[in-house]
Amino acid sequence: MPTVGRATALTAFFAGIAVALSSPQAWADMDPPGSGNDSEAQVGAGSDEQTLSTTAGGVIYDRSKNGKGGATGPVAPATNWTPPPCYYAPALTPAQLQKKLEPIWEAESTGPEWDLSQRNRYVDGQPYKDFNKKKTGDGYWWDHFIPEGKAGAPGALDCDKPYFWVDKGDPPPADTPEAVTPELLAHLAYAEIRVPDTEVTLAPADTTKVNLPTWAWLDKAEFKPVSVTARVPVLDIHATATAEPVSLKIDPGTKDAETYPASGVCPIENGKIGEPYAKGKSKQDPPCGVKYLRSSGDGSYPLKATVTWKIHWTGTGVNGPQDLPDGEFGADQDVVVQEIQSINR
Repeated sequence: MPTVGRATALTAFFAGIAVALSSPQAWADMDPPGSGNDSEAQVGAGSDEQTLSTTAGGVIYDRSKNGKGGATGPVAPATNWTPPPCYYAPALTPAQLQKKLEPIWEAESTGPEWDLSQRNRYVDGQPYKDFNKKKTGDGYWWDHFIPEGKAGAPGALDCDKPYFWVDKGDPPPADTPEAVTPELLAHLAYAEIRVPDTEVTLAPADTTKVNLPTWAWLDKAEFKPVSVTARVPVLDIHATATAEPVSLKIDPGTKDAETYPASGVCPIENGKIGEPYAKGKSKQDPPCGVKYLRSSGDGSYPLKATVTWKIHWTGTGVNGPQDLPDGEFGADQDVVVQEIQSINR
């Protein structure tokens, strides 16, 4: 199914869904916005290692169903698509914005001309008056944010619009396409997905022989769907990005090799990738594997195993799963190939 466009998502969501927002007091102890830094918090006794993290903009990630352990990594989009390097989200109440800006003006750290322009914008009615205090509880000041680790990414500084006000239930201004929506949350969640390492099990292990089929497989217990949920509580919107493994591609690391199947792509069948070697199968071709035609000499071949993950998202205001670009995650492992024509297993 096609991905819902930002404009469509905005129209459908804000027109068709009643927006429930939490009280301004929920933001009273938040860090200053725009830093792009995440603060981590363990939540829920007995929550089975559930971890939530929140940015100052109120984007909360639930990674409890993500890939776990040290041998995990982010998927790389199979196309030139990239997750958003910046976005706009609710950040401050009127009192919080006043508390943030007035000390800067009093210190004159940004220069009189800039301070005057800021006072005009947020205090003197051009276009806002007295930090919009009369609208306290009716909306939020929005700010720009940079996802953690993306400060130097291309486009990270494109969200340069100053603080702007959005009433509860209203869509953000049309000139802020990076404003947080369910679809944008799905893209942010995509960037947080972590999947298991892709070191395949080989038989023979470590060292194989010329012209001898080498069986390859992955532990099916490790390769199951993973997901990350991103939500903005004050807007009552969320999105879950889910990645499911669909195939394994074997690159032998040399042209002097044949793969099984010939394409080198091993599909998932019955919840597993490839098949473990068992005694008595030495004369069979493996459903997933490689046959080297030349010795690696005094060195080894860098066999690369890459798993393709099908990724989709579900969330507020959409009917059924929406497609996201496939993701890939791979790893190299050294394979020694010896020049022996036959071997008894």
